[in-house]
Amino acid sequence: MKGWRGLAVGAAALSVAVAGCGTSSDSGSDSGEPKTLTVWLMDGSAPTTLTDALNKEFQDSHPGVTVKYEVQKWGGIQEKLTTALTSNNPPDVIELGNTQTAKFAAEETLEDLSGDVSALNGDQWLGGLKDSLTWDGKQYGLPFYAANRTVIYRTDLFEAAGIASPPTSRDEWVAAAEKLKAANAADPEFQSVYLPGQSWYVLLSFIWDEGGDVAKPQGSAWAGALDTPEAKAGLEFYKKMVDASGTKAPKDADEATPQQMEVFGTGKVGMMIGLPWELAGAVKANPDLKDKTSAFPIPSKTAGKAAPVFLGGSNLAIPAGSKNTDLAKDYLKLLSGKKYQDMLAEGGSVPGTSTDTAKLATNPVGKALAESAPGGKVTPTTPAWAAVEAGQNPLKDMLTAYLTGAKSLDQATSDANASLSKTLAG
Repeated sequence: MKGWRGLAVGAAALSVAVAGCGTSSDSGSDSGEPKTLTVWLMDGSAPTTLTDALNKEFQDSHPGVTVKYEVQKWGGIQEKLTTALTSNNPPDVIELGNTQTAKFAAEETLEDLSGDVSALNGDQWLGGLKDSLTWDGKQYGLPFYAANRTVIYRTDLFEAAGIASPPTSRDEWVAAAEKLKAANAADPEFQSVYLPGQSWYVLLSFIWDEGGDVAKPQGSAWAGALDTPEAKAGLEFYKKMVDASGTKAPKDADEATPQQMEVFGTGKVGMMIGLPWELAGAVKANPDLKDKTSAFPIPSKTAGKAAPVFLGGSNLAIPAGSKNTDLAKDYLKLLSGKKYQDMLAEGGSVPGTSTDTAKLATNPVGKALAESAPGGKVTPTTPAWAAVEAGQNPLKDMLTAYLTGAKSLDQATSDANASLSKTLAG
């Protein structure tokens, strides 16, 4: 999904093909004619056990509605959605990346669900994802699921370095990195933290923890906020962690070049800041790590708290051109209930419409995800943000310039802020 490197989700479409007669008027199928409810979900977004059960229950409670299944890819999905949403026959329920939602809401191709929030379990919505589907004061969908970065670490290396428990503050985190580096000083390839120079999603946590942001609303648009004292403090902590860790990661690339899970999998890294699938990938490459890893939330500068994290995730929406709006709302009501939210959690995702994460917190990574998610945030909710990520990302340029010494802190943040503001202004 756009804006969320890491969940490695593709796109799947769930279509519902119908045979039989209609039911009640609020199901949208009271005409006695068969109905087809088309639902697009992304491949890997939800376990097949969930989607199979969901579709069966929905069909059983809506005689005449059956399910047809299709698969999409994230690559090119925005263009495909743009075409579908302006056609005469769009899908009835769609999954959107949380950084895509504002674009389609602004184009008025999504149904306004503001009046349905309560029926869609609105008091349980994950706050960060709710922000991502709010446009011009209205709600254009509901949160589906999320995941966020945690600090994944080697338990055996912590123990050998005399680190008794996971850090619960940024100061303790830096101290742990220094202890790991000292304990493994004889190995020139060792890195206490693998931290690439352009991991800007990680930078977001540090800026938000300082009380800053990357951009702020300015009238009807957005303007950069990278030159504020808070944003500068977040950038300074990033450099502090780079220096303390002895990381050998490139300063002009992000966590995908090379894939940080591959570096962690070499066994020469004490910690990485990553998503659950990255740990799974590292363990797959090096099974010896299976019983030697755990996770903790990215620590805050305030002891005992988790830093805010970027919530990568998806929303669900109803196209404005849907001919089965009532049926689509029924489908979302069913999915937003505890039964299916628990199934999402069991599958390793942070549920979007339930604050109950007990099913998620059954392992260290899930527990860290659950602890971090309530304080999660998203990037600015504006259609212009897509251009920031798709183009010459000024946050990446700022990090590289500052970490390499090419620019001072003030110059790097000033230049990046000017570039960001220009992009956000269109």
